[in-house]
Amino acid sequence: MKASATAKETIDVDALRIGMFVHLDVGWMSHPFPLSSFKIASADQVATIRSLGLQRVRWSPQQSEMTGVPEAHVREFAASAAAPLLDLLPGQTLAPTVTADAEAVARAEHRRQLAEQRAALALCERQFAEAAHECKEIAEMVVLKPQQARANAEALSGALVTKMLGAEELCIRLLSDAAGDKASTHSLNVAIISLLMARSFGLAEAEMIDLGVGSMLHDIGKIEVPDRLRHREDHFTSAELRAYEEHVAHGVAIARRMGLSAGATLVIAQHHEHADGSGFPLRINSDRMTAAARIVSIVNRYDNLCNPNLSAKALTPHESLSLLFAQGKTKFDTAILGAFIKMMGVYPPGSAVQLTDDRYALVVGVNSMRPLKPRVMVHEAKVPRDEALVLDLEEIPGLGIRRSIRPQQLPPASLDYLAPRPRVAYFFEPAREREAD
Repeated sequence: MKASATAKETIDVDALRIGMFVHLDVGWMSHPFPLSSFKIASADQVATIRSLGLQRVRWSPQQSEMTGVPEAHVREFAASAAAPLLDLLPGQTLAPTVTADAEAVARAEHRRQLAEQRAALALCERQFAEAAHECKEIAEMVVLKPQQARANAEALSGALVTKMLGAEELCIRLLSDAAGDKASTHSLNVAIISLLMARSFGLAEAEMIDLGVGSMLHDIGKIEVPDRLRHREDHFTSAELRAYEEHVAHGVAIARRMGLSAGATLVIAQHHEHADGSGFPLRINSDRMTAAARIVSIVNRYDNLCNPNLSAKALTPHESLSLLFAQGKTKFDTAILGAFIKMMGVYPPGSAVQLTDDRYALVVGVNSMRPLKPRVMVHEAKVPRDEALVLDLEEIPGLGIRRSIRPQQLPPASLDYLAPRPRVAYFFEPAREREAD
């Protein structure tokens, strides 16, 4: 694993040059770049950054090609790197490396990794909150401003797709704080995981944008359904069940008023259909469903299992995936279901697990390209929770997951330390660089 340098330096935007590795601390929808951290490759990128209205930006001298950086800044960075040597008292000399020095270096590295880890999570949570807020505003304007709602939905979907396509590998990240109401969080969860699925299948960008719009608005018809009937319950009468199922027809009607594309509208129309024809409202089979709708039907079911209307009925991500596999072989497209399970990993983010060394942990991230070895936060009694590092199991030989357990089965100390969230929310981030094999 290559440890990426943490950007602590800031620089005036007028001093930016090609070759500098910069970090943009603005909302992810507030700039057009695929990623918020990148090496400036052209004069156009410099001009775009300057147009954002920022006075200064963070940059990483260690990750920059210094040939493109003003000499004054090179000297400034070199001086700051050498500063610790200048703190020696007169007459002092550097002693040979000793254990104390090694411990100090280890502590400094731990702090650096911890800061990097917290910054990455905070960025994901900020981006999720911004997107969830946009989802809520779109839902609120569909009645009075349907055309504007469509434009905003297409812009949000396009931004998500651009971010996803801008990274070679992505990690599905569990959020510790999912800002947003239940409806917006559900819509965004379904959209994000569906888009990641579409990316893995190689759907074209235009198809992905349609899928994103349709998945964000798949439940939009529920605004026409009484609150008490918006979530299917076992006790519903036949009349109540029909009223609930009508949210699909309401959604299609709203999609037409908004002027949504055919692809997005079909996602709304078919997100409750099943491969074997047992779904609703038209009871069509997978041959008549679009690929996007087949993806969304699986992801929608998964999120409803993890995040039901009544939290007491919630299944763990691992249990939800197992149930989909056991009961969904006829209801869902088998190829898409298999790809979904592979992408989410056997232990999806949010799963409480016991490791092979008997420690307890919470899965917090899965690389969609390498799902069998997730990233976990481990309960280590000697390490304060706010200093706990996320471990990548792929990098630790001999350490793996023994079993998944329900949060209630965790020992009290582990439950308090790991603090599994009652509602699961996901976002995505670029996978970390790895050493070449």
